[in-house]
Amino acid sequence: MIISTSAPLVRLADVEPATSAFFRCAYAVPPMIVLALLERRRLGPLPARSRTLAWLAGLLFALDLLFWHHAIDYVGAGLATVLGNLQVFIVAFAAWAFFRERPSNPLMIATPVVFGGVVLISGVFDNAAYGSDPMLGVLAGIATSVSYAAFLLLMKAGSQRTAGPLAHATVVATLAIAALSPLFGGADFAPAWPAHGWLLLLALGPQVLGWMLITYTLPRQPAALTALLLLVQPMTTVALSAVVLGERPSPLQLAGCVVIVLGVLYGSRRAQPARTVGEHDEQVPKTSTV
Repeated sequence: MIISTSAPLVRLADVEPATSAFFRCAYAVPPMIVLALLERRRLGPLPARSRTLAWLAGLLFALDLLFWHHAIDYVGAGLATVLGNLQVFIVAFAAWAFFRERPSNPLMIATPVVFGGVVLISGVFDNAAYGSDPMLGVLAGIATSVSYAAFLLLMKAGSQRTAGPLAHATVVATLAIAALSPLFGGADFAPAWPAHGWLLLLALGPQVLGWMLITYTLPRQPAALTALLLLVQPMTTVALSAVVLGERPSPLQLAGCVVIVLGVLYGSRRAQPARTVGEHDEQVPKTSTV
């Protein structure tokens, strides 16, 4: 539920996508460092391999946020969050390619159905599609999911700790977003009110509290329950965006949302790849976006 507020908070801040991506990480760095130091006091230093993987994950997380915040700009907070949940399938097939973990039959069946939902959201067959550029929104959403899936695989390969890896990834993501921002429309690094009130809330809520809760809790849940809980996020974001932001996706786009969510739920059941995604998300995503 906390993560569900991510995309609406980005829209309420009403700043450039690179600006919101940068400050949601930058404002999260101090509390994440404090939590990481407390964890280090209990468990000792983070192993070198885990630090390296967390740094690489931070680079991918930066791309994830930059693409996702552009998707929010193009197609709205609700639809962009639904599109962000495609990482379930990307992680599953990446694990098949690299780790020889064959996806389950439900996942194989659900994949073309889910991408049919993506086509509905894109507005290809819909003159009343919501968003400034639904097609670009879908492309940015898919790029988000690819970046997010790579982030998941790296975090899965690293330490089982919570605060340490997230702190390292968040610091690297902040620096990477600052460096990459000119390629994504540029960022304004001068804080202004009330935009940065929303960005501070985004950082302390979804970015810190949401991610910490999910990282700790979801690996301890059964896969089917994890998949069900994760589906609360995109549908709650669609509802919040309608109530708070006045977003009104077309009937075909809403049908695409339903198709994607039901497809993800069906494809995730009793599937090992879904457990992998559950160990991360929101955290996602999903939304994450983001």
